[in-house]
Amino acid sequence: MGPRSDSGIPTTVFDRYHPVVALVYFASVLVLAMAAMQPVYLALAVAAAWLCNAWLKGWPSALRTAAWQVPVVLIVAVLNPLFSSTGSTELFRIGYRAVYLESFVYGICMGLMLMAVLLWFSNASRVLTSDKVMALLGNVAPTVALMLSMAARLVPQFVGRGGEIEAVQQACSKTRPASFRDRVRWRGRIVTVLMGWSMEDSLEKADAMKARGWASAEKRTQYRPYRFRAADAVACAVLAALVAGNAFLAWIACSQYHFYPVASTLVAWWGYVPYAVLVFAPLGADAFDRMRWRRIERRMRAYRGSPDGGA
Repeated sequence: MGPRSDSGIPTTVFDRYHPVVALVYFASVLVLAMAAMQPVYLALAVAAAWLCNAWLKGWPSALRTAAWQVPVVLIVAVLNPLFSSTGSTELFRIGYRAVYLESFVYGICMGLMLMAVLLWFSNASRVLTSDKVMALLGNVAPTVALMLSMAARLVPQFVGRGGEIEAVQQACSKTRPASFRDRVRWRGRIVTVLMGWSMEDSLEKADAMKARGWASAEKRTQYRPYRFRAADAVACAVLAALVAGNAFLAWIACSQYHFYPVASTLVAWWGYVPYAVLVFAPLGADAFDRMRWRRIERRMRAYRGSPDGGA
């Protein structure tokens, strides 16, 4: 991790630039992850997205995410041959239905695409915080910006409040419910209280927004103004060139690879390198920053230990 901000949240390379740079990057990798239906591209997208998730949220959170996403990939891979009996390499039969290797490989790729998209969305939600979303869309589409910022906050808020309600309910009860019927009633009571709390909170927010003059001015002010500088323009231009080149190379790779009737053979190709550079760029930039900060720290320690520095 890099140096931490005052709020305790790890800073990223995107914090140096205007939020539009992060928006362009995550929108590009998401589109390429959904459009490039090719095993190597999908494997690179998943690997980079998962490592980026570990970089942003920590290894324990990334491992917990993989613990439920990997089984989803396997489920999609197993179910696809049962619904799509297409291919040339028969593995086995279930009754009169044949299960083909090509359908199984296609199912794995579909699961990897789903995993990559979910991970990149999770990474984008961590980098594009509510203040950055409001800075990007606050004046262009204020309602959409408000909905996105509130939706990003809604899930963790629901989870936290649900935990509070359950803790209070446990404190007021002598024993936990044992039977299935009692557990359903227990959970139903938690959901009922949570829904009532949320609706009451939404009414209070609406009244507070109305009292504070929401949408009364033509242009919204920002808590933290972001200025589009020359470095931001250069970063966007480099991203645009890299994305355009990767889009062309991905089109070539996808047009040459076929799942049916026989899966094509994967070969080593230089065109995978630019895509790896694109998806691993944040991790590479963070590693470069850490090496630079360590070099500066070593120089500072050496300077303080010298006779001139201690004077």
